[in-house]
Amino acid sequence: MANTYSSLFYHFVFSTKSRKYFIKPEMESRLWRYIGGIANTNGFTAVQVGGIEDHVHVLALAPPKIDPSKMVKLIKGGSSRWIHTEFDWLRGFEWQDGYSAFSVSKSAVPSVDRYIRSQRSHHGRMSFEDEYRKLLSLHDIDPVDERYIFG
Repeated sequence: MANTYSSLFYHFVFSTKSRKYFIKPEMESRLWRYIGGIANTNGFTAVQVGGIEDHVHVLALAPPKIDPSKMVKLIKGGSSRWIHTEFDWLRGFEWQDGYSAFSVSKSAVPSVDRYIRSQRSHHGRMSFEDEYRKLLSLHDIDPVDERYIFG
């Protein structure tokens, strides 16, 4: 085949260090936009970004030359530096070391987009732990030990 064609969507989920409530509602929209800017600057697209006080979801579209781990590293590193600069009271802010990455088919993009936009109302009904367990189960991922997931 002479050309390369791709449609690579990823759903990333990552938490604040020790799942502390660092992300205040009044800063969310700025943070989500900043994460979108990080993506654009680095050659991929943040289709939707959302979350609540202790975790973030990012639906991203990427060319095949950018691997998912690099995308998350850029998002977490860039947003962490920005948070430290913009919010004096968040000098202790850190992201958790790990993350999850799930592939998303083009046909599922609208539902994942809605899911990410509705995080605040979603978590009025379901805890992060239950949400995360459900995501892992939907993707046939068996966690080894929950102490390392939620610890």
